[in-house]
Amino acid sequence: MIQIADIREWRTQHVVDAGGHKIGTLEAIYVDTSTDEPAMATVQVGLPTRHRLVFVPLDGATVGPGYVKVVYDKARVKDCPAIGTDDILPAEDEEAVFRHYDLTYQPGAGGERQLARR
Repeated sequence: MIQIADIREWRTQHVVDAGGHKIGTLEAIYVDTSTDEPAMATVQVGLPTRHRLVFVPLDGATVGPGYVKVVYDKARVKDCPAIGTDDILPAEDEEAVFRHYDLTYQPGAGGERQLARR
C-alpha cells in the first residue's frame, strides 16, 4: 500500500495504467474515512479546454520516477463517473464510483462518507 506521505509528493505527476499508457495527471488523494489510508486518487483527464476529474482506486498502485501506476486500465478509469476540476464529489454519487470498479461501498455507521480528500 502506498503511504499518504509518499503519494502527496506525486501530485501533478502522470498516472499510468499497468501497460504504461498515460491516463492523466494526479490531482488529489482521497482517504478511506474509517482507516485514514489512501484509497483513491482523482486524475485530471480530457482535452486542455475540457478537463474533468475521474477517480481511480489506489489498491495495488506503485510509484516510479515521475509516475503513479494503477492496476486499472486506461479505458475503465476514463469511463468512471467524473466531476469538474473545481467540484467535489457529491455524497450521493460516492457509491457509483465504487460500483464502477466493482468495489464494496460502506459508509460510516452514522451515514458518514467513505472518502475524504486530503
